[in-house]
Amino acid sequence: MSQTTDTAATGTTAPAPRTPRIHRAWWVAAVAFVTILGAAAFRSLPGLLFGPLEEDFGWSRGTIGFAVSLNLALYGLTAPFAAALMDRFGIRKVVAVALTMIAVGAGLTVWMTSSFQLMLYWGLLVGLGSGSMALAFAATVTNRWFTERRGLVTGLLTAASASGQLIFLPLLAWMVKDGEWEPASVTVALAALAVVPFVWLLLRDHPADVGLAPYGSKEFVPKPPPVQGAARRTLGVLAKAARTGPFWLLAGTFAICGASTNGLIQTHFVPAAHDHGMPVPAAASLLAVIGVFDILGTIFSGWLTDRFDSRHLLAVYYALRGISLLFLPMLLADSVQPPMIFFIVFYGLDWVATVPPTLALCREHYGEDSAIVFGWVLASHQVGAAIVAFLGGVARDTFGSYDVVWYASGALCAAAAMMAVVIRKGRTEVVKAA
Repeated sequence: MSQTTDTAATGTTAPAPRTPRIHRAWWVAAVAFVTILGAAAFRSLPGLLFGPLEEDFGWSRGTIGFAVSLNLALYGLTAPFAAALMDRFGIRKVVAVALTMIAVGAGLTVWMTSSFQLMLYWGLLVGLGSGSMALAFAATVTNRWFTERRGLVTGLLTAASASGQLIFLPLLAWMVKDGEWEPASVTVALAALAVVPFVWLLLRDHPADVGLAPYGSKEFVPKPPPVQGAARRTLGVLAKAARTGPFWLLAGTFAICGASTNGLIQTHFVPAAHDHGMPVPAAASLLAVIGVFDILGTIFSGWLTDRFDSRHLLAVYYALRGISLLFLPMLLADSVQPPMIFFIVFYGLDWVATVPPTLALCREHYGEDSAIVFGWVLASHQVGAAIVAFLGGVARDTFGSYDVVWYASGALCAAAAMMAVVIRKGRTEVVKAA
């Protein structure tokens, strides 16, 4: 069989699709998994540092929470621009630079002396770096390399963040248990930096780079030319998507998703449990267990997304999450009891199970621009997380406990379930930037 296919329109030849035993797309997905896992190390740290930073510098939880909220907001707001930059410069270059920014930002926190530096290093640098490797990165890899098993791959890549939490959180908690937080920051910096060579050597931007068709496709897909004007395109896609109802419903539900996960549990669960007398390593271990079941729940959600209506899946996920949050204040104690273990397992299964169906709905409604649209939806996720990360700290300073935050978040999840139900059926409504 000839290894090239004539292309009459251009007078050039393109490689015919090859079918290796293990498609290269799975290797690219594996590298992406490791990359996201490495970046997740830093996201495991904020909830552990409230006590040590408060003790070392005298900063209030509201101040520290503001730095966390800045990180979370930039994580989300950077994502849509990063997706466009990947179209312009390639996945490999953007991700390598992003990992380096995370390493620099985490490393510089060792020498900080003021809360402004915390916001600059931890909030700005790491926020921009991690945002460039957010779920929009996973969406770009999935859209380019796969035409089948997209839900499953999305679940796997989403689970990478939880895997990073699982691997690093107990170690980081052990490092900071005596109030020494600097070694934890250095560990995070080295973890992010260690992934850079793997990205540069193994990651490829497009199946055409290695002469393959996307996984599941019988036709070779030529690599598109670099897209100029990344910022203009990103804003143009936002402007068009913002004129459609599904965008606002997806953004609203995902904002509540971020508020009830990254902003609430990931940021404030450990200090809240410690308020009830639970040792920090024990609370951090519970958070790591969430990461274990998050992997299972997200992969299973991806499998379900390939088979069931994404809107119904989202409604169920948010409703169950809201119910569980209403019970949490009654479960916090100075030791780990069976009801708390049940909550952790349940919440872990539901943690980011919302991602595969949300991405699927973006793909159904917005076609070829779905990665950028999902980047904006992810931005709303992180804005929601940022607001609750900040307000959660303020509420703790004001009321002396987190109870009001748990109840409010449970109510928000109920609202998200109702919003998911009214999203109209997807019909590949392609949005093209002007």
